[in-house]
Amino acid sequence: MSQKKLTSYPKEKINILLLENISDAAVAEFKDAGYVNTRKITGALSEEDLIREVKDVHLLGIRSKTQVTAKVLAAAKKLQGIGCFCIGTNQVDLKSATEHGVAVFNAPYSNTRSVAELVIGLSIMLIRRIPDKNIAAHKGVWMKEATGSYELRGKTIGIVGYGNIGSQVSVLAEALGMNVLYYDVETKLPMGNASQIRTIKDLFSQSDIISLHVPSNRSTANMINKETLGFVKKGAIFINYARGEVVVLEDLRDALESGQLSGAAIDVFPVEPEKNGAAFSTPLQGLANVILTPHIGGSTEEAQHNIGLDVSSKMLNYLEKGASFGSHTVPAISVPAIENTHRILHIHKNVPGVLSEINSALSSKNINIVGQYLKTNEQIGYVVLDVDSKLSQEAFALLKDVNHTIKTRMLY
Repeated sequence: MSQKKLTSYPKEKINILLLENISDAAVAEFKDAGYVNTRKITGALSEEDLIREVKDVHLLGIRSKTQVTAKVLAAAKKLQGIGCFCIGTNQVDLKSATEHGVAVFNAPYSNTRSVAELVIGLSIMLIRRIPDKNIAAHKGVWMKEATGSYELRGKTIGIVGYGNIGSQVSVLAEALGMNVLYYDVETKLPMGNASQIRTIKDLFSQSDIISLHVPSNRSTANMINKETLGFVKKGAIFINYARGEVVVLEDLRDALESGQLSGAAIDVFPVEPEKNGAAFSTPLQGLANVILTPHIGGSTEEAQHNIGLDVSSKMLNYLEKGASFGSHTVPAISVPAIENTHRILHIHKNVPGVLSEINSALSSKNINIVGQYLKTNEQIGYVVLDVDSKLSQEAFALLKDVNHTIKTRMLY
């Protein structure tokens, strides 16, 4: 199918808004595809400002700071898709996005290497007690000593969460001669010679370095606390480049001050500033051999470029082809274009009888369905219909009137 027929809606009337200084690679992808009304804003927006800005937006791109709430989604009458140009999607009200038929995409793999490399680098810095020596040197104190400094080789790293990033950390750690243990709620095939451990307690008691790589949800909230830190091997190092809500920072501080832990590196916090330069406070400030960074685990030029390409590609495929692969809200469908047809997208509440009503409505007008694809989740159903091009406008009008319809779009 020719490029011109990918969408029947004039591209110059599609509005795309990208927030939080999303990579120019994404901007270039949209503009190269013909979407000239692509606007980029450096910072995040408050709920009130976002409600005002999103009213005529068809595609919205965000990173981790912008909160897309139910109120924002209710105001975004034209919104087709949201791209989270980062790993997580917890900044979007996914339930509300599903109810409004808005596809939500992210980039779960694109910054994996950036985070994994930094975890290994931090492990070396902490086990050599570099932060202490760095501070001393800046104060004019010559602190040349080997006491308390070790090599990574032969040490054991315990990885909590053996997903995309955790497994990459595993590979890099083993390449440096480390023993790798990991804990995950699911049984996972190990990389190399890594071994899965059944309990957090057993993992913590055997690990010289502990690195977290878990999502933020009910099961992981405050999972690192006074009790679990009590399982830690004395003098171990603790790294959290996952999610801030996972760790009780006051308990972590106590473990550092008591010597239960000999060092820590923390990149994520339960409450984080909304913009650069804002005031920031944490119980871990001022502690020796503690590295604090401002949520930059995946912030490399390579990662942001790859994320820009990954998410923009998914959003364009949905906008132009109806392909929802990778969406967290609209059921995943990936379908080829069919010549000499018009494609209609129909999102509806997942209740019995909708597909039957669609087919009955079209057959009553003798409208031939050339191709039909259906996928559902608990809340909604997504139907991609390829119909006879001569009758597509009539078909589109009929589908808009089907009971329980959420959103209907004529694609081409």
